[in-house]
Amino acid sequence: MSNVPELFGSLVFNDTVMKARLPKDIYRALQKTIKEGSHLELDVANVVAASMKDWATELGATHFTHWFQPMTGITAEKHDSFISPQGDGTVIMEFSGKELVRGEPDASSFPSGGLRATFEARGYTAWDPTSYAFIKDGTLCVPTAFCSYTGEALDKKTPLLRSMDAISKQALRILKLFGNTAPKRVLTTVGPEQEYFIIDKDVYLQRPDLIYTGRTLVGARPPKGQELEDHYFGALKPQIAAYMHDLDEELWKLGILSKTKHNEVAPAQHELAPIFSTTNIAADHNQLTMELMRKVADRHGLTCLLHEKPFAGINGSGKHNNWSISTDNGQNLLDPGDTPFENAQFLLFLVAVIKAVNKYQDLLRISVASAGNDHRLGANEAPPAIISIFLGEELGGVLDALADGTPYVGVEHVSMEIGATVLPHFPKDTTDRNRTSPFAFTGNKFEFRALGSSQSIAEPNVVLNTAVADILDEFANQLEASTDFIGDLNRLVKATILENRRIIFNGNGYDDAWVIEAEKRGLSNLKTTPEALVKYLTEQNVDLFVRHGVYTHKEIESRHEIYLENYAKTINIEALTLIDLANQKIIPAVNGYLTELAATVAAVSAFGEPTAQKKLGAKVSALANELYTKLSALETALIDVHGIEDSVDAAFAFRERVFTAMAELRIVVDELELTVGSDWWPLPTYGEILYSVI
Repeated sequence: MSNVPELFGSLVFNDTVMKARLPKDIYRALQKTIKEGSHLELDVANVVAASMKDWATELGATHFTHWFQPMTGITAEKHDSFISPQGDGTVIMEFSGKELVRGEPDASSFPSGGLRATFEARGYTAWDPTSYAFIKDGTLCVPTAFCSYTGEALDKKTPLLRSMDAISKQALRILKLFGNTAPKRVLTTVGPEQEYFIIDKDVYLQRPDLIYTGRTLVGARPPKGQELEDHYFGALKPQIAAYMHDLDEELWKLGILSKTKHNEVAPAQHELAPIFSTTNIAADHNQLTMELMRKVADRHGLTCLLHEKPFAGINGSGKHNNWSISTDNGQNLLDPGDTPFENAQFLLFLVAVIKAVNKYQDLLRISVASAGNDHRLGANEAPPAIISIFLGEELGGVLDALADGTPYVGVEHVSMEIGATVLPHFPKDTTDRNRTSPFAFTGNKFEFRALGSSQSIAEPNVVLNTAVADILDEFANQLEASTDFIGDLNRLVKATILENRRIIFNGNGYDDAWVIEAEKRGLSNLKTTPEALVKYLTEQNVDLFVRHGVYTHKEIESRHEIYLENYAKTINIEALTLIDLANQKIIPAVNGYLTELAATVAAVSAFGEPTAQKKLGAKVSALANELYTKLSALETALIDVHGIEDSVDAAFAFRERVFTAMAELRIVVDELELTVGSDWWPLPTYGEILYSVI
């Protein structure tokens, strides 16, 4: 392996490179733009662009691109070369400040949710200087925001940056109340743990369902799955170890803080975890991580699956969003601290998060809603679809003591008074981790565990940032008008705990009793994406985003439409793929097997009554008839649903009719897989897929 410190960030135009290459006045101007959001003058941009081009070409880059994140959930890029023709037939390499700051890709084919018509093709990309440029595949990639000709956000980065501004603005107001005036900006940070599957590429290419949809639409459980729990943290197979080694190097070159790698619970499942970064950079890095996972796997003759549920009956993959709030001078605002005012400040931020999650629980559920994630949430392997907060016994006890006005009985027996008594010291890990909680406090951060493995982390963090900003705004409005700060602070914290206790649950989220208890508490249980998306445009949710400048009314409505369309299109593609599988592979294989059985019956008749063969033939024939019936039902459902114009009604119809018909057809196909001879079965089985890597 190369020298890691030298390797790390070697393809990134980071602060070290900028400081070394830019004139001091240009560097200071750029840093002011990055840290304060001030306007970047064109003459400064020209110098930065020229320096960036020189650095990139020295490392072999020939092109540049504005790298952006449209509403497709993946990244996009249009490449332009640095060459500029000269009058004598030669070329020089140029990159101007104008080209750096703004691009103009065709926006006509990206999802817009009605924000723009197809014939309105113009769109703009705008440089995001807070995320470093980098080199990928010989191209200088400039992270950018993406908007329409009329200025509406068409991407995931723009709202994320707005939400970070919103929470910073409100958090600074709170800090000022505590005399904490040193910070100039408050940042949210994220460390997204990424789960994924790795299988053999040749096996993958024999599964049209994996190619088209990312998951197996048919497939019986293998004789051995994850029952022995022998894969989790097990020794890495040689192919996997080599893959992870190369993946780490590629990530490190791009300055991505890949830290932890290990086998996950299911066969062929693994996890990668990075060190925390600011949320905007973490979102960019996670998109790059998913892209490189696939690319490096292909290089090793492997395929990386990022679908939330590639295999039925086997654990699916999620993404754990470890979220915290810090100041620009290094204070973690979710760290209890050691002094009374630090304690009080921590408690106020803590209860703000609790209230935000309780008030906007529907939005948090919506932020992780997708056709793929519907297979995980509530499936006893991932957090339930019910949003709740796990605090642990000790911190929960502290809040109970504050709310009830009773002594805290824990490590110490103390009366709790905010701003007057130091919190009982408790180390980072005072309680067991609760893997069943969708939103758990884990020492100095919250772990939002409900994200799907393939999704961008931008949307969940937009919701988290904006929801918490909203509550901090409410708190600041109350306390800024106070004439008795300590007394009003005590009363505010106590009232907030009492009013939002229902969202706190330290028990087993997989237990059926929790579903009943959650309903009694009035918590939402939005089990499917259509159920969740219905809640998106409520007055409370729309008002939240508009009031804090994160979305306009049009942008919210467009996203609602995009999410509904994406859900329907995903189920439609899956249904069409399953129909093709049945017609082109399953039915011919079953018919061929039946023909062979008939010949076997005739041959065996020469020696006696072929009872066993006839029974087997009758079973396969009956399943074949049922297969035709279920296939016809799926085809009919698909035709009927396509006639529904309303996007909400269509989404529910796809879920209730098409998805259900697919599940019923699958039951028959999976039974046939277990019955038809392996020489005749046309698809690699689960066993062959999950144990394909050596």
